[in-house]
Amino acid sequence: MAIILGIDPGSQKTGFGIISTLNGKNSYITSGVIRLPKGALPERLRIIAESVAELVELHGPTELSVEQVFLAKSADAALKLGQARGAAIVPCVIRGLDVSEYSARQIKQSVVGTGAADKAQVQHMVKALLKLPGAPQEDAADALAAALCHAHTRDGLVRVAGATAIRRGRMR
Repeated sequence: MAIILGIDPGSQKTGFGIISTLNGKNSYITSGVIRLPKGALPERLRIIAESVAELVELHGPTELSVEQVFLAKSADAALKLGQARGAAIVPCVIRGLDVSEYSARQIKQSVVGTGAADKAQVQHMVKALLKLPGAPQEDAADALAAALCHAHTRDGLVRVAGATAIRRGRMR
């Protein structure tokens, strides 16, 4: 069984979602949004890092799936997004999680079936795939979608390679 932490990074709010996967079956553990205060970026980055570290300690994920930086509205926005990603990734790497990165298009393709899906479609499919009673918040749904994308990708690699499992990035 693998426990996958999905992160949808942002400098104003960062979504997270945690699922477990066993024999191709994915189960919801938790999700939410780390809401960041207005103010200096270093303080917001500290909050992201501490919050992600707390999630890792509490739920014990073994793998991290994070959305890659995309070309944002401006260079400044892209830099802030990159720093938020780094703040979320570092506590995971320190605790030994394997890190996988996917583009927003890959995540949407994996969960919805089209890389051009909108947020409402992602929310709907995450709700359906994880059998949730209601649609998660947008950023939490995006994070859960990142975790599901990783689960689908790793399951596909295992089937293609004929392996029985993946451990620390290697097929067995």
